Amino acid sequence: MAEFWKWRESRWVSQEVHWKDARVISAGVDVGSVSTQAVILIDGLLYSYSNIRTGSSSPESATKAMNLALEGTGLSLEKIHYTVGTGYGRVNVPFAQRTITEIACHAKGANFMYGPTVRTVLDMGGQDCKVIRCDENGKVLSFLMNDKCAAGTGRGLEVFADLVGVNIEEMGELSLRVEEEPPPVSSTCVVFAKSEASSLLRRGWPKERVLAAYCAAMAKRVVVLLERLGVEEDFAITGGIAKNAGIVRRIENHLGVKALEPKMDTQIAGALGAALFAASLAQREGK
Repeated sequence: MAEFWKWRESRWVSQEVHWKDARVISAGVDVGSVSTQAVILIDGLLYSYSNIRTGSSSPESATKAMNLALEGTGLSLEKIHYTVGTGYGRVNVPFAQRTITEIACHAKGANFMYGPTVRTVLDMGGQDCKVIRCDENGKVLSFLMNDKCAAGTGRGLEVFADLVGVNIEEMGELSLRVEEEPPPVSSTCVVFAKSEASSLLRRGWPKERVLAAYCAAMAKRVVVLLERLGVEEDFAITGGIAKNAGIVRRIENHLGVKALEPKMDTQIAGALGAALFAASLAQREGK
């Protein structure tokens, strides 16, 4: 049976940054409910990262992600000066010296990824959505969070991919292939949205139209959060759903604001922020 919800795991290693002469090697691990990322920085420069699906054990997921980021580099865990854990399972990163909230880490990571002009960050994670206002240094000024339901999250998107029978990485683009926007399905509960979508499919709606209705619902749910906090440009989106063009485009249309184009994997923002904090802590503690 096809597993349409499965997205591709990944890893990346810089060919331009080298660790052997480094003063500070830092790492961040973001253990989320759906995905886990590990990021390694060499003197504040991005050296490597991994992005995997979270398993049943947070400590094992953290270790697997770190091993994948280290694989083939010649760098060992013992040579990393400082590691910070973040995310849903941050207290279960066995080799971390400290934990920092995902709110702070996503703001710091977005500042690195998109530049110091970012003032509003939308993180669409596996089990929640966060809207963060930050300053030019990536310091959190205020935030709002919604974690009451899978609607508007990565997990909800996975459920929907299997329901409609479309690969999760293709859903966004397919949802844009409609001549006219359909009314959104329920944006308050993924169970209701799934029930409505099943009914629409039975009535003969094509998959792209059903997907458009669901992506519209997810965008609508997130925009409510954004409008409550207020969107100040520049505006950036992090998390796995940032890769879904159908949702991103609809959020932009609702707000009348264009999101910044990502320059790297949007799912690593939390781990990247954690690695940046780790670098500062290593220097402060003289490691």
